[in-house]
Parts: sequence; C-alpha cells; structure tokens
Amino acid sequence: MRALVLIHRWLGVAFCLLFAMWFASGMVMHIVPFPALVENERVAGLAPFSPQGVAVPPRDALRLLEVHKAWRLRLVGISGTPVYISQRTDGTLAALDAHSGQPLVVNDALALASARMHAQTRGLDYTRATVVAPESHDQWTVPNGFDAHRPLYRVALGDAADTHLYVSSVTGQVVLDTQRVERAWNWAGSVVHWIYPTALRKHWSAWDTTVWWLSLVAMIGALTGTALGVVRMNRLRAASMSPFSGWMKWHHLLGLGCAVFVLTWIFSGWLSMDHGRLFSRGAASYDDRMWIEGRALAVPDLPQWDGFAAPVREIEWFAFAGQVVMRVIDGSGGRELLAGAQRTPWLTDASIVAAARALGKSCTLARVDEVDAYAARAVAAGAPVYRIRCGETWYHIDGADGRVIEKLDASRRAYRWAYQALHTFDYPALNARPEIRTFVILVLCGAGLAFSITGVVIGWRRLKRTLR
Repeated sequence: MRALVLIHRWLGVAFCLLFAMWFASGMVMHIVPFPALVENERVAGLAPFSPQGVAVPPRDALRLLEVHKAWRLRLVGISGTPVYISQRTDGTLAALDAHSGQPLVVNDALALASARMHAQTRGLDYTRATVVAPESHDQWTVPNGFDAHRPLYRVALGDAADTHLYVSSVTGQVVLDTQRVERAWNWAGSVVHWIYPTALRKHWSAWDTTVWWLSLVAMIGALTGTALGVVRMNRLRAASMSPFSGWMKWHHLLGLGCAVFVLTWIFSGWLSMDHGRLFSRGAASYDDRMWIEGRALAVPDLPQWDGFAAPVREIEWFAFAGQVVMRVIDGSGGRELLAGAQRTPWLTDASIVAAARALGKSCTLARVDEVDAYAARAVAAGAPVYRIRCGETWYHIDGADGRVIEKLDASRRAYRWAYQALHTFDYPALNARPEIRTFVILVLCGAGLAFSITGVVIGWRRLKRTLR
C-alpha cells in the first residue's frame, strides 16, 4: 500500500498539470478543430478554366512527367494556367504545365498568384496579399499529410480575419487555410492537447514515442489513484463521505465520481497514439488497391483527349474495377463521373460489385448509412459510401472518387470502439444528436478538469513542503 501511495503521489505531482491541460484543451478542440482545407473550401477555391485549348493531352502528360504508373492524374487551373498533377504509386506528386509541357516551377510569384486566385474565387479579400516565407514546417503544417508538398509557401492575405493560405511548392495549389481566431484557439486546444509544438512534431518518430510514453505513465497514475480511492472508500465510516478534509476530500470524491470517465478517456487517449502497435492501422495495402482499382494508371490507359468546351474546375482520371474513370467538377461545382458511355454523379453499384468480385467471390456489397456503427464519410457531401465485406475484412469505398477510405479488419473494428467511441464519444445514437453529444463531452471534460485542479493544488502544496 505504501508503494501505491508513493507512486500515485509523485506521478500526480508530475502529471497533474498535464491532466488539467488535456481536459481543458479537449473541450476547446471539440468546438474549434485543427485547421484544415475541407473539400467544399478546396473546390470553392478552384478557378474555372477552359480545357479546350490544353496543348498536352493526358496521355502525353504522364510520359512527359516520366511517371510510369500513377494512382491518379488531375487537371486544374493554377493562376490561369492549366496544370496536370500526378499522384505516383509511391505517394509522391509531380506537376506539369499543360500548355508548355514543361515541369511546373513554383516560386514566390506563382505561389502568390495561386493564393490570390484561390482567395478571389472564394470571395476573400486578397488585395494586400504577400508571401511571408517558404517553410518546411510551421505549427499548422506539421501533419504528415503535407509531406508531399513541402516546403510550403505561406501567403498572408492581410484581410480582417488575418487569413493565411499555404501553397504547395510541388503543385502550386493551396492546400491549407488558417485564420487568426482559429489559430489562437488551437494554441489552447489541439496544440497542447496533442503535445504538438513544431520542434517536436516535425520529427514524427520522436513525437510518437514521447506522447505514447507520457500517456502510458499518466494512465498508470490514474489507475493507482482509482485503486487508492476505492480502498479509502471501503474504510469509510457510515456518517462520513470521506476520511479526508479540504482539497484532499474534494480530490477523493471527484476522483471516485469521475473514475470511470477518467480511466476510459486516458486509456483511449493513449490508444490514439497506437499507430499499429496493438491494433492494425486501417490503411489499404498496395495489393488491396490493385485488386479494387484493377490497375495503376499508365500511359496507354489514358485517352487522346480534346477537352471540353464548357469551363471546368477540375478533371481527374483514375482507375476503378479495371476501368479508367474521368471525374469532372464543372464550373458551378457540380460533379460527374464518366466511365465509357456512362455519365453518373457517383460510382455505380455495378462498378462496386465488379471491384468486390475482384477481391473474392465471397465478397458482399452494402451501402453505409450515417447511423451505421462503422460509418465513414465521403469526400463530397451527399456521395454514398460503399462497404465491400470479404469475410472478416471490410473495405469502405468513397462513391465520389473511388478512394479506399479505410480497411477494417477485426482489429481495426475493435480499435474503433476502444479509441473513437471512448475518447470522442463517437456513438451512433450521440452522432444523430450532435447537441447532446457536445453537452456530454463538455460536462464530462469539465468534471475531469475540476478533478485535475484539485490535484494541481494538492501537488503544489506537496512540492512546496518537499522543497523547504
């Protein structure tokens, strides 16, 4: 018992502020998430262009980029110039000027012009826009999803909202936007919650190891405290609620009242850093993609294409179920998929069935609705999500663009409940009632914060006595 007391006491002194920070920042980040350029903002920032005069057809674009195989090829307008962007099968990107046939060179001038065009198309004030700096990493671009675009040009629009746009040095496209209020709240939210300072987070392995161990030790502190609280409760006299007084009494009672939530929240928070340690990652392998998509794009797969007369915002070619599909976002933002003679807004059931058959004869198909226990979100609003179920392995397919959203084996489905449900209250019943879900999260995190503050006071007093 003495050892348990000492472990909890000194882990509490070391981690009480961290616990308080996690609960407080958890409330903030539920209201103000980490900055991201969501799909509707991305599409709204794509300036319509006429592909009719594109000099380089898509087949020649892959050849000129010296890309032997690609997952996808896109055609977009960047600062008034049509540009091909290829996503290679190794995840890297390459860009080509569709007029000159030369590799795209992104410099300060192009980055500024691209940001201004994006801002103008979205109705943002860009009259005072300036390039701040090309940076490999800053606080808002540390996620690994930006690795293929580094370094990034940060363009300050100089508008009332102090909007910053980040432009890829590879493709010339805007890949992120942030605003002053969003950035300020995130310093009190995601940055501290995820222990996300740029100096640490840009080294992914070091950050991953640091936060994993901190979370594990914090969980041990919570477990020892719960055990001690239960033992003390068992020794209570009938007329008393706690053998302690003052701050210790409040710590004891709040700890008992919050024990289940605190333990499950800290445990699930630790699991957020799992990254394949105990559970599978949920990402489709190269072989999975080849079975579902049927092929990677190669030069002979693409048409000798003459373009459209009507303005478009984006054209993308990709393979699905062995067939090359062309996805078009027109000048008004409408979407259409062209596969052979078919023109549909989303992938058809027949094409998903063909992909399921390629995975195996026993694979079945279903649509995933919003109240499904394993619901997934398509990139475009209103697009269906399909589930291909092959025994114990499931694949979720985005009906808007054919991407494999996630691969769910038994391990990943267990992770969905152990992490997402316990940590973010991602339960179908609560998701259908977002106001109630927000209320539950704020109340529980508020209780956890109050409990943590009692620990901060007790820890500070213990530390002062020890240092005298």
